[in-house]
Amino acid sequence: QVQLVESGGGLVQAGGSLRLSCAASKTIISMNFMGWYRQAPGLQRELVAVITSGGSTNYADSVKGRFTIARDTAKNTIYLQMNSLKPEDTAVYYCNALAHGGAFWGQGTQVTVSS
Repeated sequence: QVQLVESGGGLVQAGGSLRLSCAASKTIISMNFMGWYRQAPGLQRELVAVITSGGSTNYADSVKGRFTIARDTAKNTIYLQMNSLKPEDTAVYYCNALAHGGAFWGQGTQVTVSS
């Protein structure tokens, strides 16, 4: 079992920035992938950004150039730096970890971007 705890969500105006954090209960180097997903009301959960155990990253087209995923292996934490936020980025953001024991999710953190 891996526990994931997100923080950093909130309300921000369009064009602003937020940084999300996800603290894992186990060493993140052991995870095959870690990433951020989001789910807006009435829509399916979608992948936002992912980082592999080797440090490679990938992003949804809608956030490329605005969002950056990073990790601190000493703190077993991943981050999502979100810049130039748009109202359409409003969603609950979930941290995800894919490990040998399965897939694990955090409880989610709300991000609301006002126009």
